[in-house]
Parts: sequence; C-alpha cells; structure tokens
Amino acid sequence: MPDDIDAEARDQGLGRQLDALGERDVAGWKVGLTSGLARDSMGAGFRPFGHLLPERVFASGSTIPLAAFDRVGVENELCFRIGTTLQGNASRADAVAAVAAVAPAFEINEQRLGRDASAADRVADNLNQWGIVVGEEQPLDWLSFDFQAIRVVLRRNGVAVETVAASGHIDDHFDSIAALARQLGRCGRSLDHGARVITGSYTRQDVAEAGRWEGDFGTAIGRVAVAFA
Repeated sequence: MPDDIDAEARDQGLGRQLDALGERDVAGWKVGLTSGLARDSMGAGFRPFGHLLPERVFASGSTIPLAAFDRVGVENELCFRIGTTLQGNASRADAVAAVAAVAPAFEINEQRLGRDASAADRVADNLNQWGIVVGEEQPLDWLSFDFQAIRVVLRRNGVAVETVAASGHIDDHFDSIAALARQLGRCGRSLDHGARVITGSYTRQDVAEAGRWEGDFGTAIGRVAVAFA
C-alpha cells in the first residue's frame, strides 16, 4: 500500500459517503479503481464503491446540459443488472449466477475536488460519480462470453478519439461485483435485486464543449451515446 494512504481513513471515507447518502434510494453502485493506472492506487486490492442515484440514470441518446458542471468527463463502462440479491459473503460464482443482463454505458464524472484531495475525501465524495447513461441490455451466456476480447471505440462527433482493449486493462467483472457485495456487506448493506453496477472504465475523456459521444463495444454488447449541449 502506498505510504501516504491511511487505510483506516480510507475505510472511514466509505462510511462518510453512506452517511451523506442517508436513506435515499440508490439505482445501484460503481466499483472503483478496477482498470488501468487507477488499480491499487488507494492500496493493494482496495476496490471502493460509489453510489448511483435514480434521477441520474439516463437512456442512451439523452442530452445533458454542460451548464450543470464545472468540470465533467465521460468513461465507457459495462453496466450489469443484478437479478438476485448478493450478500456480504458473495463469491465470483455467486456473482455470475446473480447477473441478469449487461449493457453498454457511459459513466459521467464530475470533478468536484481539487487535485490535492485525500483518498478518503475522494471516496467520501462518491469517487466523482454524477450519473450514468445506459444502452440496450444484452442477456449473454456469462460462462462462455469472452469479456477480455472486448474492444471499445469512443467517438466524439463521429470521430474516433480513443480505442481500448479489455485484455490486461480491466479486472474480471464478476470478481468486481463479488468484491462490491462483500464491501457493501462490511458496511451493513447488500447488493440488491434490480441494482445496476458499473465495473470500471475502458475509455476516459474530459468534456470541454458541446457535442455527441458514442461508445462502441462491438456486435455482442452494442453501442451507447450521449450528447452534451
């Protein structure tokens, strides 16, 4: 674990996030630090969660006003829907059995904190989470589908700006879902039936001006789009 990260404070950040959430309903959760250079950046194996608010779940093709943000970015992610509640002792096999569908998605991130914010403060601030945009769900054969073969192309106004292959870039999605269920269990919560879970970023880009963004996950998963105006 990096020397400048206090594990106790980091874990307290999760509690502060839930305290701020209170009794509000959630649409689901995000699993953080599962891909690219972000892995283990808050400690070896630590995968913090963030929550998704129901009023900020948008259908593919939605338009979102740029004026709502000071700094905003988009990330292509897979969005899984949980069909069976997972408790705090969940295994990867439990996660495979619990998932009902998957969809291509965008996570919309709002950079609310300064660059010098602590790890604990970033966790408490919901890991920059603002909302998600979700495409059409696909019921795949979870045991045979090769998620590591996914290659995502991100386009802005029809022009490709980033291409990322899953292999070597992102954690196993079902391991991430099981880890989320266990982390929630330690905080007195469960991963409930119907919850949406985003499991880590493929692409990542700042949004500086109005335009249309599209993430293409290939034939089996499909595409998702969002516009900023």
